[in-house]
Amino acid sequence: MADVEEVEVVVAHNERATLRVGDVFLKIDADQTRTDVEVEAMAMAPIPTPEVLWRKPPALALAALPGTALGRLGEPSTASPAAWAAAGAAARMLHDAPLPPWPGRSVDEIASDLDSECEWLVTNGVLPADLVSRNRRIAEAALRPWTPVFVHGDLQLSHVFVDGDEITGVVDWSEAAQGDALFDLAILTLGHEEHLDDVVAGYGTDVDLDVIRAWWSLRSLQAVRWLVEHGFDPFSPGCEVDVLRSRM
Repeated sequence: MADVEEVEVVVAHNERATLRVGDVFLKIDADQTRTDVEVEAMAMAPIPTPEVLWRKPPALALAALPGTALGRLGEPSTASPAAWAAAGAAARMLHDAPLPPWPGRSVDEIASDLDSECEWLVTNGVLPADLVSRNRRIAEAALRPWTPVFVHGDLQLSHVFVDGDEITGVVDWSEAAQGDALFDLAILTLGHEEHLDDVVAGYGTDVDLDVIRAWWSLRSLQAVRWLVEHGFDPFSPGCEVDVLRSRM
């Protein structure tokens, strides 16, 4: 690292920051419990994850993964259908693994948070009331009992790295927990509905597509305020607000 000429800011806001220094990622988190979860989840996961180089709170150093991200929200993915299917297969392998010892959020907690976010969006004029109410109705299908599995919890396509048609690793495990398998599949395909069939084919079992679509609405409704307050733009083309509009 002594010979590195440039430091790249991958993401930064008032809760955490990730920097790339050569072939090392430095993650700095104000909440060390998230880092505890990340380190333990990566050790438990049956799929490739970054190597932990060292940890000196509040910093965690991880080796960079080979390959490139499967894609990014708001941008077309150049990854092959086989790579998307491989991502689905990796999710299935994770979901079939033993549960982590810590629980995830309950249905009641998620529903309460969703109602609060919907009220905020309408009260503050961030989104039209009909857009919010339509997506809130769609989201209801996700709020049902599920059999808990080991979920990544934030399986964005930018967190899945591929080299050709092969998965080289999955990053950012701080939200890992016991949860709904279809939530992971929904986050993976959010804003990239055209790749859902490939992911489901790789996943290798029947899934309820209406529940995945419900999670798209739920996740997008819940994310808008956080994104706005942390300097991100959910109104960018192809991002969360467009996902909500596509349900109308």
